Parts: sequence; C-alpha cells; structure tokens
Amino acid sequence: MRLTLHTDYALRTLLYLGARPNIRVSIRDIAEAYKISENHLVKVVHRLGQGDFIKTIRGRGGGLVLGHPPADIIIGTVVRFTEEDMMLVDCDGVSTGGRACLLAPSCQLRGVLGEALNAFLSVLDRYTLADLLKPADLSRLFPELVQSSRDNAEDV
Repeated sequence: MRLTLHTDYALRTLLYLGARPNIRVSIRDIAEAYKISENHLVKVVHRLGQGDFIKTIRGRGGGLVLGHPPADIIIGTVVRFTEEDMMLVDCDGVSTGGRACLLAPSCQLRGVLGEALNAFLSVLDRYTLADLLKPADLSRLFPELVQSSRDNAEDV
C-alpha cells in the first residue's frame, strides 16, 4: 500500500509539532524544515485541524500545536482520516465509470487484499505519535533541536 503525499505530510507535520511541545510553529516553519510546498501544507494543516489532531491559533503569537498529547494520537487513526480512498483494487469499476472487473464475480483477490489492508492498519493502530518521538530518534530527526537545547543550556 502506498500512502498519499497528503498523509505523508500530515504525519511529518505531527512529528514536527510533537518534537516541539511548548512551541507554536508556523506552516512556513514546517514547509522550510521539510522543503515541501507551503501551499500544499496549508491543506494538510486544515485537514488535521478538522480532525482535531492539531489546534490552530490565529493572530499575533499564534501558530500550530498538537490537539492532544502524542500518546493519544494513534497513527492508524491519522492514516484513516487523511487517506481519502483506501481501496486497493477497483473491482466495482468506481474509477472506470462503472465498468466492473470481469473477474469480480468469482475472484478472491478483493478478500485477500482487504485482509492485507486490515493487517496494515492494525499495525499502525498499535503505534502512537509518542512511539515515534523517542528522545534518541529526535536528535536524528531534528538535529536543530539538540543544538537549540545546547545553546539554551549555555545561556544558563
């Protein structure tokens, strides 16, 4: 299964926000960090806000923050919410104007792929955002955070 770019950016956005729990960040901050389109990210952030995964604070001093603690954000839930179409094969011809596959009446592929999709989502359901934000991994994912914390320690 291949996730859409929308879901990829949604997961990256949540990782970025989760790594900065006490900081309000802008869409521009995230877009620059990942070198991705700010325009596309606006749509992703809007969708994440609709799902209450993030909170958007408007105005001066505003920005984006997680809508829930990382331990409460289940990766499978995010993927289900951000993926518009989880259909692996189009047996019924939805994308071909109603022309169903000729094999559909006796084919077992749909059931097998449905089982595989359920297994995929079941694995994702076992992980939360907190699982992806382990301190050892954060230094590799976001090296600027390590430098920033060192700079702050030196200021004390």
